[in-house]
Amino acid sequence: MKEPFKIFELTKEVVEESFANPPKPLRCDQEELILLTNGHPTQFIDFTKKELHSPIVVYIAKGKVHCFIPEPETRGWVIRYDDEFIPESHFHYYSNFIDNNDYPLIPGYCFSMLTTLCEMMLMENELDQPGYLIIKHLLSAFMAKLETDNKKESGFGKTSHKTQIVIFNNFLKILEHNYRHPDGADFYAEKLNMTARNLNHISHSVFGKSVTEIIETRKLFEARKMLSDFKKTISEIGFELGYREKSYFTHVFHKKTGLTPTQFREQVHYVIS
Repeated sequence: MKEPFKIFELTKEVVEESFANPPKPLRCDQEELILLTNGHPTQFIDFTKKELHSPIVVYIAKGKVHCFIPEPETRGWVIRYDDEFIPESHFHYYSNFIDNNDYPLIPGYCFSMLTTLCEMMLMENELDQPGYLIIKHLLSAFMAKLETDNKKESGFGKTSHKTQIVIFNNFLKILEHNYRHPDGADFYAEKLNMTARNLNHISHSVFGKSVTEIIETRKLFEARKMLSDFKKTISEIGFELGYREKSYFTHVFHKKTGLTPTQFREQVHYVIS
């Protein structure tokens, strides 16, 4: 039976083991958080290569094709958990609508607290009978601290009134049920009894993106998952996500990811096979 939660420390021994057995790209079957405390490892997410600079926290959503390649000085923590383990977290909710799930840290109180929480989760998880309720609370605290400090640094919602944040979250809830349709800003504005201009103003104020950008990000997040399953043709996927023409779906996907849907699917097939 698969464990709902796992955590391990990126020690010198673990890093050296990765050199002896180099990691390969795999599709994540759980949510994953990496707290990088030292070093500059490389990661691939959906075939996009990126060098990480510590200290930083990286979130990798379930279903992503991911590979983490440490270098000798890499240290930190890796947390993996089922998406049902903390289903109510905004951390996962907002991740569907943004491109970058990296959270740079400033050494200090936040960094120290996150490290301490990891140590506490590891101690609890190594017991013969782990207290998953305790771990859940500790992981919730980890996410809450990360979200709070990231909002301070990024300005997320800083200039927004509470009413604007409520409206924006309602927009995301409506979008989550309608992103497969070919609807634009006017559709969501009407649902919220406001003009598209006002909804765009709120979206920029709270999230720093236009309504159209958020809609496209959500569509393409789903497109990657569907392309990785090989159950439907590219035309069927594009149509299901509201793109009436395969060529337009291909254009949008390529513009956002640097790969055509066919190229993305071929790389997924190569990695998984």
